[in-house]
Amino acid sequence: MPPRPTVLEIFLVALRLGCTSFGGPVAHLAFFRKEYVEKRRWLDEAHYADLVALCQFLPGPASSQTGFGIGYIHRGFAGGLAAWLGFTLPSAVLMIGFAYGVSFLGELASAGWLLGLKAAAVAVVAQAVLAMWRNLCPDLSRSALAAGSAGLLLVLPFAWSQIGVIALGALIGRLFLKAPASVAVRSLSSNGENLRKAWLCLGVFLVLLLGLPVLAGLTAHPALDVLDRFYRAGSLVFGGGHVVLPLLEREVVAPGWVTHDQFLAGYGVAQAVPGPLFSFSAYLGAVGTHGAGGWAGGLWSLFAIFLPALLLVAGALPLWQTLRTRADMQAAMRGANAAVVGVLLAALITPVMATGLTSKPAVALAVGVFAMLEWARWPAWAGVAAAALAGLWLL
Repeated sequence: MPPRPTVLEIFLVALRLGCTSFGGPVAHLAFFRKEYVEKRRWLDEAHYADLVALCQFLPGPASSQTGFGIGYIHRGFAGGLAAWLGFTLPSAVLMIGFAYGVSFLGELASAGWLLGLKAAAVAVVAQAVLAMWRNLCPDLSRSALAAGSAGLLLVLPFAWSQIGVIALGALIGRLFLKAPASVAVRSLSSNGENLRKAWLCLGVFLVLLLGLPVLAGLTAHPALDVLDRFYRAGSLVFGGGHVVLPLLEREVVAPGWVTHDQFLAGYGVAQAVPGPLFSFSAYLGAVGTHGAGGWAGGLWSLFAIFLPALLLVAGALPLWQTLRTRADMQAAMRGANAAVVGVLLAALITPVMATGLTSKPAVALAVGVFAMLEWARWPAWAGVAAAALAGLWLL
């Protein structure tokens, strides 16, 4: 393993990813893998898959939690915050800016450059699935487990299905995929101090989840009301950013903080920016009539919706790292890792391919970008940029 990165290095790498990672959470995981595993070797393939599996179990935005976890593993809470801030800042700034001038953007759904980015996301995710399949499913049993996991998710496309599939994969691995006795796994962050901090973070998460509604009701303070509603939305979401939309609509449109038209306009803009879809909360806070509004309201809402996700990762990761050093847990993780490959394969089929391959030129563009990444060894950001430019002419 190379030397541990500094907090500043973690921030700068995450900032570049935040500026170039289009295509939604599955594409983000593919970008992360290419940057953190292949290029920088901050994690090996198994550790990365373990982290992705953990974040799929937890409520919240899985890609943002994975990035936070990578920073946390190397530099504790400061590293995790640096990774999260770098990845989230570009989209948050854009969404708050859009809150001031979204009406001047015009129709985004048919924009050629955006369609090109969606086609590029297909190539990025396909390459990641292929690479992870090679590394984590090297035998017939794990390949069958990955394929079966993908099939189940395509038949049962519900938010809880991903958690169930990974849990089932872990059970199958525990029973049938015993690791050789010589296999040893190094825990990255399981000392006593980290374990104490883990329990503290989990305690704070629960206290806020249960206490904020009471406190907001007693004080009727707008800032606490916003914190409560966005924190609750971030705490109860499984399945990624798109799943949070009905929760957010219920929390901000129903009480009249944001109109339905404003909500839909912001969601359309959110599809065109890189980074996590949870940054949509910054837009809602900026245009909302309840609370500070503007930049202050946007940043407060952004903090509120991400806070539970970060607390959960900081609380779960040290415990997870301790458990994964056990032989029975290693066997379970072999199955869970294969299931994660299946989760990504199912996501590649739908929604990534379903939304990205909308025409014959889009299919050709996706194939071309895949060839650039897989055989010409182009960096992912270059393939994405080329796809956006090509989309202006072809789509």
